[in-house]
Amino acid sequence: MQAVDSDAYLQALLSAPRPGADKFLAFYDHRVGRIGTDPRLLLLPLDDHICHRGDGLFESICYRERKIFVLDEHLARMRDGARALGITPPCSWEELRERILDVARASGRDHGDLRVFLSRGPGGFGISPAECPQAGLYIVALAAKLPNEEVYRKGLTAFSSAIPPKQEYLARIKSTNYLPNVFMAVEARQKGMDVPVTFDENGFMGEAAIANLGIVDAQGRLRSPEIRRILPGTTLLAALELAGERMPVLQGPIHKEDIATAREMLLFTSATLCVAVTRFDDKPVGQGEYRGKPGPTALWLKDALLARMLAQGTPY
Repeated sequence: MQAVDSDAYLQALLSAPRPGADKFLAFYDHRVGRIGTDPRLLLLPLDDHICHRGDGLFESICYRERKIFVLDEHLARMRDGARALGITPPCSWEELRERILDVARASGRDHGDLRVFLSRGPGGFGISPAECPQAGLYIVALAAKLPNEEVYRKGLTAFSSAIPPKQEYLARIKSTNYLPNVFMAVEARQKGMDVPVTFDENGFMGEAAIANLGIVDAQGRLRSPEIRRILPGTTLLAALELAGERMPVLQGPIHKEDIATAREMLLFTSATLCVAVTRFDDKPVGQGEYRGKPGPTALWLKDALLARMLAQGTPY
């Protein structure tokens, strides 16, 4: 096979298969300085360290009714991660925020998902950040279906994952180094269940592959793991604040045995907000009439979180 000129290569590139093309609505690459809408041009430099070293950060952000949910909270978490990794964005944080709004508008949709990637940047295939003269910034708007109400009525199944929680120094950084999470997703598929749950060496709960967890314990308190070996999820933090207005809230160790006596087990994500976990390790969760069914806290928090996100969301 012989090398070809730029025009021939570009034509071949544009003709290459593009799985997922129907999901990509709009995207931005800081190097290009433009927003694109042709999925064939959604490309990443292979020598960007986010690609071959996992040296970068990302945020998954939802928008509904043309309101972006907890945008500033997502950006605050990304700033914390950038500080920890020593990555300086290629623009100001204020400009980065404006580009997110621009991409959401360019999506042409009232609801969808956004992915924001802050990378070490291109510059080589070594491991040293010194190779990369400037950080990369990529923003993508994705088509997304609204949550299925059946999920809230039925709840989710969960199980104890064989994958341990991340080390403390990594857990609170939303980096693109997600191989443990991938292993957990494979586990769930193999078991035919929805949610893998990590537990540490002492049997204390961590998190799911892409979500936070909590329980309503036998005393009626909403409890979540302490934010030490888990990612501080924006939805979880909003839920704790909301729930604190009507019930005791506690962040601290949750032992696996506590699930057996819990009134409810809850899962928190940006996309579905709050969903009940109704079975754990093949046993029904909950007590009394709500055993094996979504409980009142899960159903209330789902609606309360949505109302809050819409009321406080950033319009575009």
